Amino acid sequence: MARKLGQHFITDQRLLKRIVKAASLCSDDVVLEIGAGYGSLTELLCNHAGKVIAIEKDPVLVNHLNNIEADNLKIIHADALEVDFPYFNKIVSNLPYQISSPITFKFFKYGFDLAVLMYQYEFAKRISAQANTRDYSRLSVAAQYFADARILFKVPKNVFKPPPAVNSAVVSMRMKKTPRGALDEDFFLDVVRASFAHRRKKLKNSLLANLAINRETLKEVPISLLNRRAETLNLTEFIQLSNTLITA
Repeated sequence: MARKLGQHFITDQRLLKRIVKAASLCSDDVVLEIGAGYGSLTELLCNHAGKVIAIEKDPVLVNHLNNIEADNLKIIHADALEVDFPYFNKIVSNLPYQISSPITFKFFKYGFDLAVLMYQYEFAKRISAQANTRDYSRLSVAAQYFADARILFKVPKNVFKPPPAVNSAVVSMRMKKTPRGALDEDFFLDVVRASFAHRRKKLKNSLLANLAINRETLKEVPISLLNRRAETLNLTEFIQLSNTLITA
């Protein structure tokens, strides 16, 4: 089942230690791990954090996790996209690549101090991409709104079993403090989603087609902005757009 879930297990102990070190763990930290797999990263986390919450969907892998002798480990056999997370303040995970996007957006809804996450390299580039670049997307805007995100280092294919088809990267995201600028963060995310729904369309057409607003509301937005495409707006402009629309 692990292959179906897009899981690739890290076999390099030096890499595992490097990931844990990047999380700067202490006895006060409660760490969330998604896709714990066979528990190689889990055991290291238990050695450095106050508590580790390991979520794993595959029942075979859950049996392996149950063999870990650690009093500070809580194992949850569930789909991470469907279960409610208990309290945590840090996330350290070699994520199943097939759920990278939805699980990242779910993290933002919960909030955290620091996340150290393994992604496909192309996905990692989207997280840190800037406006007017090919990789800039809905994910880029959301990640930069909620967190200070950066790629820590690239990871080659040969440190995984089974090896993925592409290279990977470890990303660090440090959550920004509130208030972050948007008057309504759920609406802000809706505006960003609608704006990028059709990348080649002008903003005006994308918003009318994908957001529950009318033409009268759009009159509050400068026409010069509405005639641009989503990929040209930076984070500040998206925040201003969202706040203008919700107060119109």
